[in-house]
Amino acid sequence: MKKIFILFFFGLGLSYQAHSQEIVELTLEEALNFTLENNIDVKNAQLETLIAKATIKETTASGLPQITGNFDLNYNPSIPVVFLPNQPPFGDPSIPGDVIPARFGVSFQSSLGVNVRQMIFDGSFFVGLQAAKTYRELTDLDKIKTENDAIEAVKKAYFGVLVNQERIRLAEANLSRIDTLLAETRALNEAGFAEKVDVSRIQVQRNNTYSQLERSRTALEISQQILKLQMGLPMEYDVVLSETLAELNPIEEINALLLEEGMERVEVSQLNTNLELVKLDLKNNQSQYMPTIDFVANGIRSGAGNAFNTVYDKQNWFGSSLLGVSMQIPIFDGLLKSARIQQNRVQLQQLENQRFFLKESIKNEVFTAKSNLRNELNILRVQRENLDLAREVYDIAKIKYQEGVGSNLEVVEADAALIEAEINYLSALYDGLVSKVDLEKALGILKNDLMN
Repeated sequence: MKKIFILFFFGLGLSYQAHSQEIVELTLEEALNFTLENNIDVKNAQLETLIAKATIKETTASGLPQITGNFDLNYNPSIPVVFLPNQPPFGDPSIPGDVIPARFGVSFQSSLGVNVRQMIFDGSFFVGLQAAKTYRELTDLDKIKTENDAIEAVKKAYFGVLVNQERIRLAEANLSRIDTLLAETRALNEAGFAEKVDVSRIQVQRNNTYSQLERSRTALEISQQILKLQMGLPMEYDVVLSETLAELNPIEEINALLLEEGMERVEVSQLNTNLELVKLDLKNNQSQYMPTIDFVANGIRSGAGNAFNTVYDKQNWFGSSLLGVSMQIPIFDGLLKSARIQQNRVQLQQLENQRFFLKESIKNEVFTAKSNLRNELNILRVQRENLDLAREVYDIAKIKYQEGVGSNLEVVEADAALIEAEINYLSALYDGLVSKVDLEKALGILKNDLMN
């Protein structure tokens, strides 16, 4: 009984079991949506945003009360000796020598206390809190950049699969056409109306076409694996694409894209955020010239005893406490902060230069991408015309050969030209789609195009 394959959309709400290997049928939009949920780099970028959120909490925590408790239990096997002068009026004539050894302490000591420290003023804290929030913004931008890169890679991989599928379809059609011609020529040869060399010539063409078909099948398998890897789809699944190259290449959309001015690229936003972080680092280093003020408090109860069972007797325990304000004033650090401030100012100049160059590079990238896309459209139009002409030439050559007024060589050459025209047309179609993706990236609308 023929195995039944049930199509399903993995990861987007539709799943089921198939009797054999499971298949995922995808449109380009579905492939991109799946990628944004399952691509490993995108997942890691999303996790990085969670780390940034935790960093904000960590920074905020340093400005909240810091409370610690402590407990000590000490045993002195040998109580330290303190030496006192053996002189009147405290001297002891019975002790020889000019000093008196005395032991101060007990065998067991214990304490239990609580320490509280609350920051009152610290310029670095407020700058650090702002920097943590800015860092979170940077991780959000990094996530968008990672998503854009994944979208670009998946689009190109998706188009690669479609091109190889179309190459296989054309190669199979070519092989069928040549097989028919080969069978007709063999019959003519057997009937004495064609030479053996005519059969051999077509057989060579048939072998070349078969080899091209096998290469296309291998290329299709490789391109499917690349697509699954870019999407984050497990390798044990098969993908079936439900769109064609022509459907993804509407001329109206491309003409509209050529008129787009685009939007600010995420790379510019990333650089602006890095600039803000360096400014905050500069502000932080400058703020360290200011004093820091903390409120401190502690309470402790201590007890002692010469025997362990008397250490925790109530009468042996006494309490103490402290309330105060601690201020630390920086006086001289060997010009450390000054050197850091100089570094920050140079870093700001570097980032300003990078921002200027990036904006100019983006302008050049947009110009280049639009020029390439226009050129690819012209090439596609020419290759389409060549394909139509090659088909017309082949049809005429075959009719002439069948009617006895043309040569076998002419048919074989026309067939080879037709195959070449088909390959060139598919390449032009693929290059046009890739150029379209490059332009979307240059304009900064890869993600925006998907969301719309």
